[in-house]
Amino acid sequence: MKILQPIYLFPLILISLILGIAGGWIRLGYMEFTVNGTAANHGVLMVGGFLGTLISLERAMVMKHRAWLVFPLLSGLSIPVLLFLKWPTLGESMLLASSIGLIVIMYLQSLRHPAIYQYIMSIGAVSWMLGNFMLLYTDFVPSAVPWWIGFILFTIVGERLELSKFLPTPKIAKNALVWLLVFFFIGMWLPFHGLGNWLMGASVIFISFWLLHYDMAKIASKKANQFKYIGVGLRVGYLWLTIHGIILCFMETHAMHYDLYLHTFFLGFTFSMIWAHAPIILPMVLHIKQHPYHPVLWFSWGVFQLTLIGRIGFSILGINDLRLLFGIINGWSILLMFILMATITIIKEVKDKSLKRSSSLEKLV
Repeated sequence: MKILQPIYLFPLILISLILGIAGGWIRLGYMEFTVNGTAANHGVLMVGGFLGTLISLERAMVMKHRAWLVFPLLSGLSIPVLLFLKWPTLGESMLLASSIGLIVIMYLQSLRHPAIYQYIMSIGAVSWMLGNFMLLYTDFVPSAVPWWIGFILFTIVGERLELSKFLPTPKIAKNALVWLLVFFFIGMWLPFHGLGNWLMGASVIFISFWLLHYDMAKIASKKANQFKYIGVGLRVGYLWLTIHGIILCFMETHAMHYDLYLHTFFLGFTFSMIWAHAPIILPMVLHIKQHPYHPVLWFSWGVFQLTLIGRIGFSILGINDLRLLFGIINGWSILLMFILMATITIIKEVKDKSLKRSSSLEKLV
């Protein structure tokens, strides 16, 4: 049972991220870091191995018993099973089992705290399970993608509602958000090339407007230091969600539609949420006291956003050489963000221990 500790599971999350980025580079045409199977499994690595393990780890941490950590462990271990043991059916089955475990966790948490945000996050868990089932059943990643997007969207909206629950949000606005999520969920069941596109696209546009207006990020962005970093990061993520909806509704005939559809959401929206939440979530998940925030993060955050704008912009314009260049730099900027956060945490921890030693020596003297 000693292995069932968050600090031991986190390397699986980082390995999935690194392999997922390597696979994304190969798909762009950058062949300097090739690992067999990463290009074909790029989506599985990023959604199942990285995001799925991270989110299920976060939710399992709320439970009393450490045994619940077996579910993020399953999704984390599915990646070496897929890539290195070459057992895709077993790996995908492990992801499915992990998502079913997340549903059970969310069900128990909803019984303990029956609130709308818990139900919304539970629908996110169900969406992840349906996406993993579609992957296992069809062996066709695009059939799973709308469900995976639903997994992230419902989870993040639920978390934002939980964090903003003490704000004086009008009841009519809360009801409107619920209906928008209902429309999005219906859209996932409809044929993708048709009404499903429009319903999901229009829903996320209005969901992004709702978050820009009612989420507490609006307040945080006006403050200083870490609060500003979190608030601005969240609001930029909501703008990426708006762009994702516009692409769904109005750019279906574009040659790069699928690429734009995926990366405005999973890079623009999702990673903006990760960067914003990291100073709060990572200390809780890893059981560390130090918050991985320093103003230097604004630099790497800016590089990430600007290179993503370049990648998306040149995809729209069809300039592949620049799309590749900005895509490569964007991948490195993701790794840089994690390296900087780890460095900040270590430096803060060393300084904290040094201050404690100095204080102890002063008391002895």
